[in-house]
Amino acid sequence: MSRLHRENHLVERIGWLRAAVLGANDGIISTASLIVGVAIAAASRNDILLTGVAGLVAGAMSMAAGEYVSVSSQSDTEHADLAREKQELADNPDFEREELAQVYVARGVEAGLAREVAQQLMTRDALGAHARDELGISEATTARPVQAALASAATFTAGAAAPLLLVLVAPPQVLVPVVSAGSLLCLSLLGAIGAKAGGAGLVRPTIRVTFWGACAMALTAGIGAVFGKVV
Repeated sequence: MSRLHRENHLVERIGWLRAAVLGANDGIISTASLIVGVAIAAASRNDILLTGVAGLVAGAMSMAAGEYVSVSSQSDTEHADLAREKQELADNPDFEREELAQVYVARGVEAGLAREVAQQLMTRDALGAHARDELGISEATTARPVQAALASAATFTAGAAAPLLLVLVAPPQVLVPVVSAGSLLCLSLLGAIGAKAGGAGLVRPTIRVTFWGACAMALTAGIGAVFGKVV
């Protein structure tokens, strides 16, 4: 006797996972890089903290606004496609039924059965069937601008807080190496967590995010050293 069970597919996480990982990653890299660059320019601890906090606030707002605008554009496109499909269903339902059937035929379903499936699905929810199988729009992957914006802002703030905390606890003479090493460790953990949540392997995502974080901090450190001497 078979038992019904709910399957939790990883694709259901894609809406918030991308924004969350991007937000935390950007929070750590941008804030740590900013702190390292300013610290190497011989700024005081208070100046470094002020710069870091300003970067956190500006970055969180920028991430939220950017995600909201970007995902809203995707949402607008989805709604426009659905409105067009709804009108086509009203104007020519027979053509749309055959079009849906051909989608199933292309996936390997026998033509007669495909037409029967298309008929039954359209009787129940014609727009939903076309949205899912013709347009590729489903509940799991549909654009959610507010969710993406909040996830990005919150995770950016959490990520940016890590290097700021390191500034508070690190002795002034080793502030740069402590912030750099600690931030890279946080990035590697973030890469591993993101990979685990997305069902991917751990090694490549961890190396990838750590490498680019190290490059960003090295570049800003070089800029801080050059302009620190000039100023």
